[in-house]
Amino acid sequence: MLKSKTISNTLIISALFLTTTSCTKETTGGFFGAIGGALIGSEITGGSDLGIILGSVYGSILGGEIGRQLDEADQLKMYQTTQNALEKGVSGNTSTWYNPDSGHRGTVTPQPRLPNRGGQVCREYHQTVTIANEQKTAYGTACRQSDGSWKIINS
Repeated sequence: MLKSKTISNTLIISALFLTTTSCTKETTGGFFGAIGGALIGSEITGGSDLGIILGSVYGSILGGEIGRQLDEADQLKMYQTTQNALEKGVSGNTSTWYNPDSGHRGTVTPQPRLPNRGGQVCREYHQTVTIANEQKTAYGTACRQSDGSWKIINS
């Protein structure tokens, strides 16, 4: 169950990290929440269609709610902190972001750099987002792209 919760939280935080201006934060959060919910529903019910459908619906609602709660300033602070931590951060050292206007905050803790099979430099990371004193935690892997930015490649 802990693994399922981590997968869901990772997908939700990943959705927020990857939000673009062409999608609303609620839509993006809902989309990735639905994916996470489907994975959880599948795992809990042994792959039953009903479990996948119910998990997807629940995940979509939860992801949309979190996406709706983080405004553009929150997302920008999280993105900038994550990019900086992955590029320049010392492994195991936590970088934080905080938006005094919303009160939302988060952390990013990068792990050692490792090349992937394609030769890209990648880092695992631990990330948190706290909204209204409720913290969500995620773990994932990001790889440096040719333009120097970091992109989440899996959860």
